[in-house]
Amino acid sequence: MTFITRFAPSPTGPLHLGHAYSALLAHDLAREADGVFLLRIEDTDTSRARIAWEEQIYDDLNWLGLTWQTPVLRQSEHLERYNKVLMSLADKGLIYPCSCRRSDIRAALSAPQEGVTAPLVYPGLCRGRPMSSRKPGDALRLHMARALEHLDAPATLMEVGPLHCGSQVVSMDALLNKTGDAVLGRKEIETVSYVLAAVIDDAAQEVTHVIRGADLFDTTPLQVVLQKLLGLPTPVYHHHRLIRDDAGKRLAKRDDARAIAKFRADGATPADIREMVGLAPKFERAAQG
Repeated sequence: MTFITRFAPSPTGPLHLGHAYSALLAHDLAREADGVFLLRIEDTDTSRARIAWEEQIYDDLNWLGLTWQTPVLRQSEHLERYNKVLMSLADKGLIYPCSCRRSDIRAALSAPQEGVTAPLVYPGLCRGRPMSSRKPGDALRLHMARALEHLDAPATLMEVGPLHCGSQVVSMDALLNKTGDAVLGRKEIETVSYVLAAVIDDAAQEVTHVIRGADLFDTTPLQVVLQKLLGLPTPVYHHHRLIRDDAGKRLAKRDDARAIAKFRADGATPADIREMVGLAPKFERAAQG
C-alpha cells in the first residue's frame, strides 16, 4: 500500500514555523517511504480565507523545497459534496439543528445542579429538535449518543506519533462527556465543519497517514467515529510536537514575527528554517537512521 499523506493549511494568514515543521515532516516521511505528499487548501471559512494567503502558501512551500501532486484540492470547490454527506447523516437521524448562541450555552453551563461540576460540552439545549425545524442560520450538530449506538464495533485507531504511540480504542465516555454534540455544519456559512470535511477528503484522496500537530489530537476520536458512521477507512495518525514561542506558547497565525515570509525577507535559507524547527535535511536524517 502506497504511503499517502497531506499538509492542509487554511489560507487565513501567513504560514509560520509551526506550519513549516508539519509540512517538512510530512514531506520527508512521504519521500522516505517512497510515497505521496499532497497539499490541500482548507478554505471553507470563506469569511476569512484570502487568495493572497493561498498564493503565499504555495510560494513559501516551494521555497522550502516541497513538491506535491497537482491539481491541489481546494475545499471551497467541493461544498456540495460535503453537504450531501452531512445530509446522509441527517437521514439516519444523527443530526439536529441548533440555534443556540454562545451566551445561551454559557448560561446553561453556569448553573449546574448542587454538587455537580458544570460540563465543558454543549448541554443539549436543542437536542430534541427535528431537522424539519431547521431555520436559516442554525448550526447542525451530531447527536453523539445516537451516533455511538450506530457503531457495530468499538472505534479504534492506530497512532504512530511519538506522543501517543500504539493502537487505541476510542473512549465512548470521553466522546459523550468531553466532545459532546459537535457542530458539523456551521451556521455562519452553508458548509460543513473542518472535522467532517477533513474526514471526507482524507478518504477521497486515499490518505493513509495523517501527520499533524498534537493540538489536533483531541479531534481524532470524533473523526474516527465519523469515518465509521460513513463507512470510510481510518488512516494511521501521527501527531507531532508543536513549535512554541519563547514563552512556551503554541504559535498562531497572528505571530507574524515567526512567519516564514518574515524569515525569508530577513535572509534566512530553507536550511535555516529546518534548523530552527529541529529537522535535519532529508539526506542527513537518512544517514542517521
